[in-house]
Amino acid sequence: MSVQQRRVLTRSVLREQLREEILTRILDGDYAPGERIVESRLMKEYGVSQAPIREALRDLEAMRFVESEAHRGVRVRSVTEKEIGEMYPVRAALEETAGRLAAPLVTDAVLDALTAEIAAMREAHRCGDLHAQLVHDARFHEVIFETAGNGLLLDMWRSLHAEIRALVTYLRVDTTPIIDAHLPILDALRRRDPDLAAHEMRRHIEHFGALAMGVPAD
Repeated sequence: MSVQQRRVLTRSVLREQLREEILTRILDGDYAPGERIVESRLMKEYGVSQAPIREALRDLEAMRFVESEAHRGVRVRSVTEKEIGEMYPVRAALEETAGRLAAPLVTDAVLDALTAEIAAMREAHRCGDLHAQLVHDARFHEVIFETAGNGLLLDMWRSLHAEIRALVTYLRVDTTPIIDAHLPILDALRRRDPDLAAHEMRRHIEHFGALAMGVPAD
């Protein structure tokens, strides 16, 4: 590996580390929705140049956790009620489809992976680590979408899951019921029942969507 390649690799790793550090601070509430993120302050805190900070913030903007405006800098993006209302019916439909496609294809290895993600969610919740909990929540669903074997469906889900992670941060709800709500999905997939898996996947998302909108859930 050349010196130039090592420099590129080091910068790429630094960018990823900074992105995760800033994201964790957003998810932990250190940065509130609408609050400005000052590049010069981050440079001083982390002892780095402006370039990797800007690159990390661009990544977070692409993930829709922050937004930038001319002459106003970068701010933590606020999720509007309209966005919440639009997001959940779409995701519920995607999850229903993924459950139906994945159920007949589920292997013991897939079930073990899903069980491990639920256990990891519980441990993250016990430690008060919301960031880790959301990572494992996302991975639980991603495993199901990967098992479904439809690339377009997986890409569409991935385009939405960052929005969901941001939303959980702003809600500040007790996530224990959300963790428990994964168990009926796991049971349906263990039975390899397409209709039941589709039903439980949709119900899971609709339940959380109702919670997000502040309406009674079924």
